[in-house]
Amino acid sequence: MNDLFEKAPIPKAYFHLAFPVVLGMVASMIYNLADTFFVAQTGNADLVAGIALGSPLFSFMLAVGDIFGLGGSAVISRVLGRHDYHQSARISSFCFYIAIALSLVLTALLLLFEQPILGLLGATAATRPYIADFYRILVLGSTFIVVSLVPGNIIRTEGLAQLSMIATISGTVLTIILDPLFLFGFHWGAAGVAFANVLGYAVNTSLLVLFMRRTKTLSLAPKLAHISRPTLKAVVAVGIPASLTNLTQSFGMMILNSYLAAYGAQAVAAMGIVQKVYMVVMMVMVGFAFGAQPLIGYTYGAKNWSRLRATLRFDLKVEGGYATICAIILMIFAPQLIKLFMNQPAIVTMGTHMLRAMLITTPLVGFILVFTTVFQSVGAGLSALAMALSRQAILLGIAIVILAQFFGLTGIIWAQAVADVLTCLLGWLLYRHTFKDIQVPSSN
Repeated sequence: MNDLFEKAPIPKAYFHLAFPVVLGMVASMIYNLADTFFVAQTGNADLVAGIALGSPLFSFMLAVGDIFGLGGSAVISRVLGRHDYHQSARISSFCFYIAIALSLVLTALLLLFEQPILGLLGATAATRPYIADFYRILVLGSTFIVVSLVPGNIIRTEGLAQLSMIATISGTVLTIILDPLFLFGFHWGAAGVAFANVLGYAVNTSLLVLFMRRTKTLSLAPKLAHISRPTLKAVVAVGIPASLTNLTQSFGMMILNSYLAAYGAQAVAAMGIVQKVYMVVMMVMVGFAFGAQPLIGYTYGAKNWSRLRATLRFDLKVEGGYATICAIILMIFAPQLIKLFMNQPAIVTMGTHMLRAMLITTPLVGFILVFTTVFQSVGAGLSALAMALSRQAILLGIAIVILAQFFGLTGIIWAQAVADVLTCLLGWLLYRHTFKDIQVPSSN
């Protein structure tokens, strides 16, 4: 492990850690597309809507798991950089068992308040039976979903990103196989879709636990599952902003759709298609960012400033370069891409405009991801929190309200680009301030 983090050429170490995460992200994206396809083949609009309305619950569970998954892995990376293996064992064990306890409490609360939560999710008389079936099965299996985020992230701190990828892809493949079987073979409807997801995550989590038991500096021993209050604060200071980053994605989309709805269903449909296309680019970018996080945390913990600066420069080049190439290609072929989903002239026209407006700031989003993962890796909790709340919540919301007032639909379409520019500027300022405070030598 030490050779990879301390001695291997930075491009080799970077891609060794990042590529498996990227592939895992791509596998998840393929499942999301396949799941949408299978459910749509039932021809039952209420079933499709019920599962769609229940998807925020799934995002919420992943966000809860991120608190101790991403938070724990960031702190462990720094601890490993200091070669404090006893502490890394304690943190990993604590994060695993606290995630289990938290998921059980969450399960009880979600079952207790099922009816009001279904109302908040938007259940109607027609969709309530389907969303209720989906909801209950997902809640009963929430432990597997929440807990999977902990070992999945933590084992990457030992450079075992390939094992994390194997577990993720195994669970995803199983879910893709079970989805049509439960839907069309057993006719279990929404409950079958949820059950396929739960079983996929059960396999994923089981494999991750097995892999984690083979590690040298991590532990699942219950007797080690206790850490000091400052260490807990360090984990939560990173974990909560990381969790909020996922939650604000849904929040931003909700605001955007509510404003687009005033311009008709075609505008909402066009944006829905654009988000699907944009997700392909973003998943890879997020994969590179998360993949690099253990390397950044380790070099920071080891106080190897020259290697840290070189790692960050390389990370910025990869994110910016990939985003620029993808943005150019997708902007050129935007009309053709929209037509693949829905070949209606009005939707193709609006979708092309929306996709190009969103893609134009994609390189800046790459830089935003680097800034965010740096703050998480070095324990700059407030900076990480500011980044989590900015792009898809505060700045996007403000941009939509103001631009819609002055420019109507065009303003709404360009609100994300404006939010990206402002968030990148904020990230750069926080980056300079944070690194000045922690006395990392300037790269200039």
